Amino acid sequence: MLATLIHHYLLPVLFMTGLIAGTIDAIAGGGGLICIPMLLGVGIPPHLTLGTNKFQSLFGTAVATFSYYRKGWLNHRDLWCGLAFSLCGAILGALASEILSTGILKKIIPILLFLVLIYTLFSPKLGDKDTMPKMSENLFYAVFGTLLGFYDGFLGPGTGSFWVFLLIYFLGFRLTKATAYTKAFNLNTNITAAICFALGNNIDYRIAICMAAGQIIGGKLGAALAINNGAEFIRPVFLIMVVVTMATLIYRNYADTNNYVILLTTAAVLAAVAFSWTMKKQKV
Repeated sequence: MLATLIHHYLLPVLFMTGLIAGTIDAIAGGGGLICIPMLLGVGIPPHLTLGTNKFQSLFGTAVATFSYYRKGWLNHRDLWCGLAFSLCGAILGALASEILSTGILKKIIPILLFLVLIYTLFSPKLGDKDTMPKMSENLFYAVFGTLLGFYDGFLGPGTGSFWVFLLIYFLGFRLTKATAYTKAFNLNTNITAAICFALGNNIDYRIAICMAAGQIIGGKLGAALAINNGAEFIRPVFLIMVVVTMATLIYRNYADTNNYVILLTTAAVLAAVAFSWTMKKQKV
């Protein structure tokens, strides 16, 4: 068993990794960008890494979702439609991933994330308060719930960022509410994925439980920080995780073919950040 090869001194490191990832994930998503490199770094094979990551992150997401629900940011009557469509989409996406190539989608997603980043930066009031929805919830979940569920099952990175942005833009949710609903939808698809990995015996439970203990604390802490501090706190963390996710995908999918893409994207991100900083200074 691979877990026996993990030295005991690494378990506290894995616990802290789960705690940090759970905290960030509860605020803005992207916890997998912290956990997966750590798991690979300590020698866990890729197939076990993915399963172990899904299982341990499930606990942080569940705690964060419950925390948002307990504070009144989730209405279970409004959730069922989104949960149903996203689950159906995730199952279809998982099946499609066994047949179709992910190559094109991997190259498109960083571009979409970049558009989300730019729009959010140039809309400093986006998500500060509830606004009038642009479409009905049933139609939104039927279209975007299915699409995002499919993408989550098919590929996955950046799903949380897309959920938050689309909930704000189309349903008029404030940022805290969009984050809460995103956690619920992520929990929905994470449970499905964890079951699949468990059936395939692709979870290292010793490591997963150690990290899950950190995730439980992190999920509660991150949700509390987001709820207590609102959009002003969530926005910068959200933007940072969008940038990190985008940069990671660009590095993986473009670095070996066109280094100019990395340079141009980095320059664009820096320019956007500089613009945001300038606007903030002007307000002061």
